[in-house]
Formats: sequence, C-alpha cells, structure tokens
Amino acid sequence: MFVLELSYTAPLDAVDALLQEHVAWLDELYEQGVALASGRKEPRDGGVIVAVAEDRARMEEIAAGDPFVRAGVCAYRVTEFAATKTAPALERYRETPGR
Repeated sequence: MFVLELSYTAPLDAVDALLQEHVAWLDELYEQGVALASGRKEPRDGGVIVAVAEDRARMEEIAAGDPFVRAGVCAYRVTEFAATKTAPALERYRETPGR
C-alpha cells in the first residue's frame, strides 16, 4: 500500500486551472481499483492519495501520469507501507509482516 503526498510547486491559480484534468485522472484510478482515498491537505498546499499497486515502480509510474505532474505544478512523495491492520472495509489490502 502507498501514501502519495502531493506538494504544490506553483501558485493555486495554476493548480486550479488543471483541477478538472486531475480529478478525471483520479476517477480513472478509482475505477481501476488503484486509489482507495484521496483529498486535499489543509492548509491547501497539496493533497494525499492512499493507493495500491503491484510495486513501487508501478506506483511512481502512475504518479508521473498525474496532469499536475505533467504540467509541473506539483511534486509527489511516495511512501510504501505494509498495512498490517485495517478497517474491515480494507481487509483485502491487509498484509502479513515479512511478505
């Protein structure tokens, strides 16, 4: 499982100009079962996505496809973690230590 932290690198008006494209990109990730949760940070200087992918390389490839990244208005920090405890709704993503 991954936590993707977006940090804006451009003024909000440049980010807002791409927001519809970013949301459409996120919608595709939800349809593919990659994105589990997402939202903006407070204060509004970026966002967070909780996601799943087969490995870090694939997750970094996915993040590179974000319209925000392609336009140069945000940078990603990708953190991989083992979800050894989850809410029941996320049980299918639970991992066994050492796996």
